[in-house]
Amino acid sequence: MLRRWRYGFALVVLLALGAGGWVWLRESSLVEVREVEITGVSASEGDKVKEALASAAREMTTLNVREDVLRHAIGRYSSVADLRVTADFPHRLAIEVIEREPVAALAGNGSRRVPVTGSGMLLRGVTAGRDLPSIVPEQPPAGPRVTDRRLLRALAVAGAAPDELRRRSEQLEFRNNGVVVVMDDGPDLIFGTDAEVRAKWVAAARVLAETSATGATYLDLRIPGRVAAGGLAPIEPPEANPNLQPEAENSPTLDP
Repeated sequence: MLRRWRYGFALVVLLALGAGGWVWLRESSLVEVREVEITGVSASEGDKVKEALASAAREMTTLNVREDVLRHAIGRYSSVADLRVTADFPHRLAIEVIEREPVAALAGNGSRRVPVTGSGMLLRGVTAGRDLPSIVPEQPPAGPRVTDRRLLRALAVAGAAPDELRRRSEQLEFRNNGVVVVMDDGPDLIFGTDAEVRAKWVAAARVLAETSATGATYLDLRIPGRVAAGGLAPIEPPEANPNLQPEAENSPTLDP
């Protein structure tokens, strides 16, 4: 009985020493983070994001990575949506920054343009790229997100745009016929609402590629299966067939 007690006590001591050794090792300089690799940063505040992450990471070890501390370190930078962290024993930490993607920029009254995501998150502190279309709201959002439904519909339109067409878009406007995208050197695109928005962009891309749409001042995409192009020169009926009815002036319909 005494022998069993001694064996049991010795096992407890060994386990305690092992646990204590692990606690010591995971906080030891033997595994401290010395190399920090940060990828995925492209926003204008990227240097500040990298500095904050690197500073926080070097207070850790590769056996005790605290992602909550890393996220807190960059919490004030609106461009960062998430982090992916990988520890490489013994001294390297890789951090991939997942950024929020702006789809437009809110502007007005001579103030700086503020990038905004498709879901309405304002990226304050980030410089808006020149390729982002502008939206001029009646009232600038006071909080961190857009809540106005009309603005959110316009952002949904911008967010669904193919990259090439978004770069060609200058501004999103609100008119009597709904959301309209003003193109750079191209016709206005009348979306109306954000319903079937991807189908509308596909239809716009197809019609813009057709030579028959050259010179149009607008494309009405409200029915994406039947796009109306306006502002074209009138089509004269052939003289050889006097019974042929002329097309409606300035508003031919194109099937995308």
